[in-house]
Amino acid sequence: MIQPGDRTETVHEADWDEVAELLNALYQSSSRLEQTLPGRKFTLDGHLVGSTGEVMAAHMFDLKLNPASTLGHDAVARDGRDVEVKFTQGRAIAIRHEPDHLIVLQRPKSGSCRIVFNGPGSVAWQHAGRMQSNGQRPISVSKLLELDKRVREDERLVQMRAAPV
Repeated sequence: MIQPGDRTETVHEADWDEVAELLNALYQSSSRLEQTLPGRKFTLDGHLVGSTGEVMAAHMFDLKLNPASTLGHDAVARDGRDVEVKFTQGRAIAIRHEPDHLIVLQRPKSGSCRIVFNGPGSVAWQHAGRMQSNGQRPISVSKLLELDKRVREDERLVQMRAAPV
C-alpha cells in the first residue's frame, strides 16, 4: 500500500506540464543533433528513457516504485504484482527476464504517450525474439499491440490517471 511520503506520492504531485516541456526539449535537441551531425543517431535511451517511463507508469497506474536500478522489476502494484516498465520512442523494446506484469509505454518524438501493452509478462516473454548477445530478447511495438488486444480485463492493471505527457 502506498504510504504518505512514498516516492510514488511525489510522482503524482509532479508538475507534468514542465515534464512535458522538458521532454519535448530533449526530443528537439536529439533531432537537431541528428540534422547537424548527419550519419549519427542521437537517440534518447538508457536511464533517461527508462526512468521517464517508470515515473509516468507510477503516476498512471498508482505503482510504488522500487529503488532505481533494482534487479528484476521496477515497481509494485497495489495488488502486490511486481511490474516491469518499458518506455520507448521507437518501434521495439527488449526484456531480460520474464516479468510478473509488464507495462509498455510509447511516446513518439512528437505526440503523446500511449499504452502499448498492459498484461502478464509471460505473454510478451513467450512472443519475444531469441536471446541476443547482450542478454535481452527484443519484441516489436506492433507485436505488443497485437498481444495487448488478447489480454483479459482482469489481467490488466487498472489505469488510475491519464498519461501525464
